[in-house]
This record gives sequence, C-alpha cells and structure tokens, in this order.
Amino acid sequence: MLRLRLKRTGRKRLASYRIVVMEQATRRDGRPIDELGFYNPITKESSFDIAKITSWLKVGAQPSETVLYLLKKAEIVQA
Repeated sequence: MLRLRLKRTGRKRLASYRIVVMEQATRRDGRPIDELGFYNPITKESSFDIAKITSWLKVGAQPSETVLYLLKKAEIVQA
C-alpha cells in the first residue's frame, strides 16, 4: 500500500521533514518513490507540489495522519 508520509531530514534537535510517497512497509528514512514537498515544524514553513499530491491521491495513495492534517491545513484536501 502506498502512503504519503514524512521523511525526517535535518540535524539533531533541528528536524525538518519531506513529504514523500513510499510503500507502507518501508523504513522511515528509506528511499521514496516521489517527493511532494516539505514541512519545517520549527519555522512552521511548508511547501507542497499540489499537482503531484492530487495525482497520487487519485491513484490510491493514503496519507498518514500527520500528512492529512497538513494537507487539510493548507486546504489541499477537504475535510
């Protein structure tokens, strides 16, 4: 099953995350199928590739809880 989820980047205690498409069984920092954007929880900055996200959702990829929250907040996905 494909998931839209977060991949951790950055250094210790200064985490930043990339929003990626991965198989559900793949480890957190494994190789993604596609990168769709990023989220920085420290500065609250985020960026999304809306066209890629909607195409992956149409194919059947399921977002994780955190990614779903970020997409709702950015008004990409409706509640």
